[in-house]
Amino acid sequence: MLRYLPFLLVLAVWIYAFIDCLNTPEDEVKGLPKVVWIIIVLLFGEVLVGPVAWLAAGKVRRGPGAGPTRWTAPDDNPAFLASLGEGGQRDEAGLKGDEAVPKGDEAVLKEWEADLRRREEELKRRERGEE
Repeated sequence: MLRYLPFLLVLAVWIYAFIDCLNTPEDEVKGLPKVVWIIIVLLFGEVLVGPVAWLAAGKVRRGPGAGPTRWTAPDDNPAFLASLGEGGQRDEAGLKGDEAVPKGDEAVLKEWEADLRRREEELKRRERGEE
């Protein structure tokens, strides 16, 4: 079993680099176009040249928490706390009273409601044996 370990490690690095290359946005790819990096990773994966090149030089790497999109809890986020004070009461979905149902959807909801009432009446008539 130990003799397969190097092959499995090469395969794991190859797969990781390929998936990482596919999931990386185009604007974070350095040096070459993304398609070229994918081809390099696939063609030179068996000898680890492609995956190691991708991991070392192909992507803009940032340290943890270095990006501007750092997540903060809602109770620590000043923008979220400020939004609570804006514009009235909100329901569970975070929408104000008028925004709860978009205008175009009101007609669909009324149609569904009418259809539901019609079906209920039809079931009641069947139960009474009127059909």
